[in-house]
Amino acid sequence: TELISTRVIFQEKEYKKIAPSEVKQEALTNIKSKYGNYQISDAAVSSDGEYTLTLKKDDALLVATFTPTGDLIKIL
Repeated sequence: TELISTRVIFQEKEYKKIAPSEVKQEALTNIKSKYGNYQISDAAVSSDGEYTLTLKKDDALLVATFTPTGDLIKIL
């Protein structure tokens, strides 16, 4: 019997800061449908199109990652 070892390495994605207006319209539409009361105060995009957005509403800040089409991946 041969034992095979598999190792998976997770790498942090690198995000490049962009203007909130540079977020693709399809993503904005989906994000606004769920977080319409929030304004995008900061935006960044990864090489595969994922977004990290800082959303602001009144005094509340929410930082989250979204798919290229605007579906929530996780709240950070």
